[in-house]
Amino acid sequence: MDYGIIDFDYAGHLATRPEEEDGPIWMVNFMRYKKVASYADGGEQISGKQADNRYAPTDVLAKIGADMVFVGDVLDTDGSWDRMAIVRYPTRKAFIDMQTREDFKEKKVHKDAGMEFTVIMCSLPLGPRNGEGDGSGTVQFVGFPAGTPSPAPLEHAVMFSVEGTIIGDERRWDHLAIVYSDDEITGLPEGAMVVRSQPTIDTITSLI
Repeated sequence: MDYGIIDFDYAGHLATRPEEEDGPIWMVNFMRYKKVASYADGGEQISGKQADNRYAPTDVLAKIGADMVFVGDVLDTDGSWDRMAIVRYPTRKAFIDMQTREDFKEKKVHKDAGMEFTVIMCSLPLGPRNGEGDGSGTVQFVGFPAGTPSPAPLEHAVMFSVEGTIIGDERRWDHLAIVYSDDEITGLPEGAMVVRSQPTIDTITSLI
């Protein structure tokens, strides 16, 4: 796996969490694709995004009680990210156990072929959305770096705490805001990450 750095310490935490302390975890995926997918056997010449479309493990997720709660294409054109997705797992252990399932590994071949880089923030909602959205249809993801002051709830936003980053680039994040507005977000700390997206699936607010 060459599309991110695994935090093995945090992976151990996910795998060994006592059952009585486990529970739902929201995996927030920032994804950037290869221009052309690279299958180990050469494979068909398709784009990285097309390969990830073939990955889409919705049937496996359903079997383990997980939900795909958000999918959206990125609107920004700087090339940092291409797509956002969130999967809500029933437990942390369910996420770890999924990695060894044969039906999942059959699909993961496509993710391995198409993904150039990904960051996965393992997050917990802090409460319901702060007001309604602005009606633009745009959803902004705002990552707050570790060590910065805890943010006040943003308008139109669902706020999350970030428990860990299972795959990424060694940056650490403390909080994440999912903002239902296209307005510019001001007053963010240095190093904050903002990604604008257009959802095709979004059931976040119905599950919080």
